[in-house]
Amino acid sequence: MTTAVMPRVSGTSGEKEFLDELIDHAHFLPSGEPGVYGRGMIFEDVRNRFDDLVTRVAAEDKPETPRFPPIIPKRTLEKAGYLKSFPQLCGVVHSFAGNEAAALDLAERATRGEDWSHYLSTTDVVLVPAACYPAYPALALRGRLPKGGSTLDLGGCYVFRNEPSGDPARLQMFHQREMVRIGQAEDVLAWRETWMTRAERIFERIGLTATLAAASDPFFGRGGKLMAKNQREQGLKFEVLIPIASPQPTAVSSFNFHQDHFGAAFGIQLHDGSVANSACLGFGLERITLALFRAHGMDVRHWPKYVLKQLWPKAGDSLRRRVSAPW
Repeated sequence: MTTAVMPRVSGTSGEKEFLDELIDHAHFLPSGEPGVYGRGMIFEDVRNRFDDLVTRVAAEDKPETPRFPPIIPKRTLEKAGYLKSFPQLCGVVHSFAGNEAAALDLAERATRGEDWSHYLSTTDVVLVPAACYPAYPALALRGRLPKGGSTLDLGGCYVFRNEPSGDPARLQMFHQREMVRIGQAEDVLAWRETWMTRAERIFERIGLTATLAAASDPFFGRGGKLMAKNQREQGLKFEVLIPIASPQPTAVSSFNFHQDHFGAAFGIQLHDGSVANSACLGFGLERITLALFRAHGMDVRHWPKYVLKQLWPKAGDSLRRRVSAPW
């Protein structure tokens, strides 16, 4: 019998110190729940500026730019095989569907601080665990892909992972800037390789010390160890690691080759009727913003000029207004 590993909630001394500093400067606004924070005005400005930098770099690909909400149908998660690999991270939306008496009892229990969750039942939607998931069924509905495949820039969507932690870089809800390439395997792999090089240059431009390394996903259970080993050996996943708060560098970006997994699961076909291969890349926007504050300090006005120029290429006045404002 496989036993689930409970998520780590208490942080190391370094993580706690960094979190306290973020809160003192109003970059993080605590909610009382580990891994769930509001973001201050300055923090959000930096996050959006990095997002804009990625947009400028991605323009060369001329991607489509659809946008999806941070929920998807349960059936999408089921077809993708997510529950087989990552049940511990899943977030299902529940809602009340009882009668008036049950509603009154629920409210009374909540007022007394008692458990009221048994009055809720699952809905047909779940929280998005990765920003690319809504794209695959949407692509399948369009029919066969055009020659050369498709490239999507999905923007910075909120995603959810059930892993509460004392590490400020490990959030339960965060923005994932994700792009997807779907087509023939050689085209998809070449695109992923291009983006790994682009990412290294992006981080160099903003003064972050980044390391690209082979990686694996947090697959669940004993079988997951074998899946992770195979993923590393086949070079299906790479991550960019940057020091933030943990003793070890933190993954802030990933580059994944899915082979024909999503193509087969959702029936996505190339122009000739064969099953499509796919790759995705993601930037964890909050983690990268945290890495910037860790590397350059809590006061944006004191950051190196070359970093400010990359993030605020035309907006020095806007920067001064932002940093003088409360959250």
